[in-house]
Amino acid sequence: TPIHIELTVEERSELKRMARGQALAHRTVIRAQVVLAFADGKTVSAVARQVGRQRRIVRQWADRFVRKRLRGLDDAPRSGRPARFPPSGRAALGEAGVRAA
Repeated sequence: TPIHIELTVEERSELKRMARGQALAHRTVIRAQVVLAFADGKTVSAVARQVGRQRRIVRQWADRFVRKRLRGLDDAPRSGRPARFPPSGRAALGEAGVRAA
């Protein structure tokens, strides 16, 4: 089934900015390219070839965009224990300054 995505002017400009992003995560750039390609009327197969992903993945991101718009392109929260140490290696407020090896 074809996926039809209509974008507002603001959404299109934000997605173009994301698709060109040099400082953004690669996954964010790919997701923006997927949505822009669907908005231009491309098929699932054409979009999958363009971005180098499986049809299933391309359809998943298009469906999430249709349901949640730009918020749908963010990663969903994961289950599991929260990180104990911040990625920066600095101690969080109120914690001892233990350094990882």
